[in-house]
Amino acid sequence: MTIWLDGDSRILVQGMTGSEGTKHTRRMVASGAQVVAGVTPGKGGQEVDGIPVFSDVGEAMAATGANVSVVFVPPRFAKAAVEEAVDAEIPLCVVITEGIPVHDTAQFFQYAINAGSTRIIGPNCPGIISPGVSNAGIIPADITGPGPIGLVSKSGTLTYQMMYELNDIGFSTCVGIGGDPIIGTTHIDCLAAFEADPATEAIVMIGEIGGDAEERAAAFIADNVTKPVVGYVAGFTAPEGKTMGHAGAIVSGSSGTAAAKQEALEAVGVRVGRTPSEAARLMRSLLRG
Repeated sequence: MTIWLDGDSRILVQGMTGSEGTKHTRRMVASGAQVVAGVTPGKGGQEVDGIPVFSDVGEAMAATGANVSVVFVPPRFAKAAVEEAVDAEIPLCVVITEGIPVHDTAQFFQYAINAGSTRIIGPNCPGIISPGVSNAGIIPADITGPGPIGLVSKSGTLTYQMMYELNDIGFSTCVGIGGDPIIGTTHIDCLAAFEADPATEAIVMIGEIGGDAEERAAAFIADNVTKPVVGYVAGFTAPEGKTMGHAGAIVSGSSGTAAAKQEALEAVGVRVGRTPSEAARLMRSLLRG
């Protein structure tokens, strides 16, 4: 089993006719994902590699049975694109676009909450992959295979590294949730889903400096997660007051430091690696008893 993305997932790509949309559509198709439609306003009736393009999401869903959207549109159009997907009641919307203004993200996320029908992953994320089953986003499909580990990560690059580090064991689903200050799907959402997934035996959680998402995740783990969790927090050497990589990764005083997050996680029994490789070794030792 997997979470949110499985063999029945039928993917449409918003912005498929653009350069990034076309490139990553081809990568998704090559990995075995069912990409059934593209959506670009005004370009309905065209095709990309034989995949039909529609002018709006509702039309694409009605014609193809699509139930996942991957958004590859420029930042200034992202809010309208996501809200169109929400209006069409698509169950999962994966927003790859980076550089979306925070107020736009806040508005379309609240729009989705109010509608109650669409889960948003992202924005500014690599997407979600269930290895060997389906792939929605930009995560390379050849790094790892299926296995018993669930992975949730703020960082795209560290998602790929952890998949590689543990490719001898494999993953049920890997979710890159993005590092913007406002995101649709959180560590806690993924932890709850992995806890409920019988195919996931253990969880790797990758966080980073800034905010309190990892501390809140630690509190959730203490009360709700019975499966072993290994953590890694990026930014142990980050200087105070500097934004590091993601818009949400900024430390102020003692708030949001890697050390504080490590302390919170270890206090609830999560083993935390100081490097991605160490976290991978901790997970391997846990699964091998």
